[in-house]
Order: sequence, then C-alpha cells, then structure tokens
Amino acid sequence: MRVMERRPLGRTGPRVTPIGLGLAAVGRPGYIDLGREEDLGADRSVGTMGRRAHELLDVTYELGILYVDAARSYGRAEEFLASWLRSRGSAADVVVGSKWGYTYVGGWRVDAPVHEVKDHSLTAFRRQLAETRALLGERLALYQIHSATFETGVLEDRALLDALARVRDEGVVVGLTTSGADQAAVVRAALGIEVGGRRLFGSVQSTWNALERSVAPALAEAHEAGLGVIVKEAMANGRLARDGPRPLVAVAERHAAGVDALALALVLAQPWCDVVLSGAVTTDQVAANVLALDIELTEEDVAELDALVEPSETYWAERSALPWR
Repeated sequence: MRVMERRPLGRTGPRVTPIGLGLAAVGRPGYIDLGREEDLGADRSVGTMGRRAHELLDVTYELGILYVDAARSYGRAEEFLASWLRSRGSAADVVVGSKWGYTYVGGWRVDAPVHEVKDHSLTAFRRQLAETRALLGERLALYQIHSATFETGVLEDRALLDALARVRDEGVVVGLTTSGADQAAVVRAALGIEVGGRRLFGSVQSTWNALERSVAPALAEAHEAGLGVIVKEAMANGRLARDGPRPLVAVAERHAAGVDALALALVLAQPWCDVVLSGAVTTDQVAANVLALDIELTEEDVAELDALVEPSETYWAERSALPWR
C-alpha cells in the first residue's frame, strides 16, 4: 500500500489525503463524463456497476487514497461504498464525505429524461440525512449541501441552517459544494454564516481546473479562514483527458506524464487546495491519477497552462451542454 501524506481538512476537519476519489461517475449508469462508453461498455447493470465500484475502491485504497466522496444523487454510490466498507474491515482510516440536495430519479437508465432533481428544503435535508446515515452510519465525517446556489435560498433558510448546525455539533463537518459562474459569490456568502456563535461551514468543494479558475480567490479566502477546500471536476468532465488541449499535452510530455496526472498536479500546486478528487471509473485511471503527486510544475509550465483559461460563462455553457452517457 502506498503511504500518502495526510493533512487536516481545514482547522476542524478530519485528516485526509491530497487526492480523494469521487463516486459521481461510478454510482449510476449515466453521467456527463466524456468517454464513458469506452470506459464502462454497455453493461451498466446494478450488479456490474457495484462490482466495478468495489474493484475501484480496492485499488484506490491500496494506492493510499483515504478520502471518498459520495452523494445521495449518485445513484447507488452510498450503497456501494457502505457495502465495500463492511467488506474491508481494515479500511477504518478511510474518511467518508457525502452530500444532500439532489435526488436521483433516473431509474437506472442512461437515457432517462431526467436524472436528478434539486431540492434544498428542510424536508429534503432531513429525509436525505436519514437515508445517508442508514447506509454510512458513524463513518460519515463530512456532509455537504450539494451545489448551493442563491436561487434555492439554501443559505438564507434559518430553520435549515439551524438543522445543519445540529449536525455540526454532533461532530460531522458541514460543508457545501458549488457550481456555475457565480461560485465565488456563493463561497464568500457561506463564509459569513454563523450559527450559535460559530462559523457553520467547515469545508467547501468547488470546480477548479485548467479551463475554469474564477473561484480561486474565494477558495484562497476560505482556506485562510480555516475551511477545508476540496476541488472537483479537475478533468473538466473528461474534456482535459480526451483529446486534451495542446498546451496541456505539451507540458505532460515534458514531464513524461499523462494529461490526467498533469491536470491534477495543476490543482495540487494551488496553496489553498487540501484535496483534489479523482473522478476515475477504472482502476487504470486511478493509478494514473496518483502519479500527479510526483509532478513538480515549473514557472514555464504554469505560464503555458495559463493560456487554457476560458471565460467562466463559456466554460459553464459548454458543461451544461454535455450529454449524459
């Protein structure tokens, strides 16, 4: 087993590894990652996906990755993770995070007209927290609002914030994730929320990658304020791995590395990042992702990669157009 550095997730969180595994793409048959047909093939049955998830978690653990990120809307991701944890009594050092706020409604179909429905109400929170705890029990270390936005009013619902604070006071880190062009504003709004004389949120998980970096200043502020910072979608839903842009390929070749490892290394080079999530769906992919730890970027590398940045609105428009596969 590879031994990976562990560091606290913010000032109050558990000790985590710099690379974590996100289960968004392996807990349900369809997702918006490019290349799923090649990676997963046609058999997306519950049994096959469950076995794949267990195999991936086995290899992930042997590679030293000790943070795993799930969500209620990731199909059966929590169920797959819970059964794996039961089968691996030696995996007591794995830190588990999950999320509430979306409900999976895809009926285990890749071609479902709707895959998930967003609901940030207090009723949804109570229901989903109970569902998560029924599966993960005391292993739940981090519980996050899934894609907090101003539109849902989730950061202004006093009854809901009080309920989240009760979870915090029970010893679970309460966090939020963000998406969209206004990520930075949402992160900053969350920093100002206190319940019971204490900051409510102990972590934030946002999208940051070679193409979309607009949230970086807000994440730096969150890190300075003591929140743990987790980065998701470092591969831009496969856009950086499949026919990667030339500057990314060139820098990767200079380091004799894969573009996936290079993309993750760019995230790990940010001083405010505690954990970057691998979205691997195969054991080969997660093994390749871990090689990011061996890459040390130069100033020349960073300058070349800076040329990849897109306007935030452009990035999110393209992401929203990606089909479920």
